[in-house]
Amino acid sequence: MNKHIQKKPESGVRSLPSKKDHPAGKCLMSRRKMLFASGMATATVMVAMSADPAAAKVPAMVATYPRKKIAKLSELKTDQPIGFEYPDQGAYAQSMLVKMGTEAGGGIGPQKDVVAFNYFCTHQGGDLSGTYKGDTKSLGACPLHLSTYDLTRHGILISGQAYQSLPQVLLELDGDDIYAVGVFGLIFGRYDNLQG
Repeated sequence: MNKHIQKKPESGVRSLPSKKDHPAGKCLMSRRKMLFASGMATATVMVAMSADPAAAKVPAMVATYPRKKIAKLSELKTDQPIGFEYPDQGAYAQSMLVKMGTEAGGGIGPQKDVVAFNYFCTHQGGDLSGTYKGDTKSLGACPLHLSTYDLTRHGILISGQAYQSLPQVLLELDGDDIYAVGVFGLIFGRYDNLQG
């Protein structure tokens, strides 16, 4: 009997090619050669692109936010949030301003304890209004998936499904007047923070 009898594949089942199916009985290119060739191709493209540095320049785009008066420092009470809309009147613009009585990242005022944040969860846009907790200085849990944010640390996620910090409204103090002047982070549901 012949020791090298090849078994026929079952009907409808394809067999994998073997070395004897290729010319000279081996693969045409090894993995190492393929990686080397693709690396050389990438380097060639990069050198060609950087040959004209002027062509590679991309102008920077800077968002210009409105400066909006939102409250008076002297009228704020500790752990009592005030609602406002910023940076515009569009979707997901509702935000909150709160004096926490504890120093916070981005905080203004003598104690650096006044901060503002957008009211919508970064995960799926759950409305966080009414979820501020003065004892933990947090916002949440989101009614959709329980994301909770630490307002003393720039709105970083404490727990839940979100993967981005809560957008922080940047504040400026002018005498007793508090102004919103920008947003740090992307507001849910927008490709940029300005509707204009």
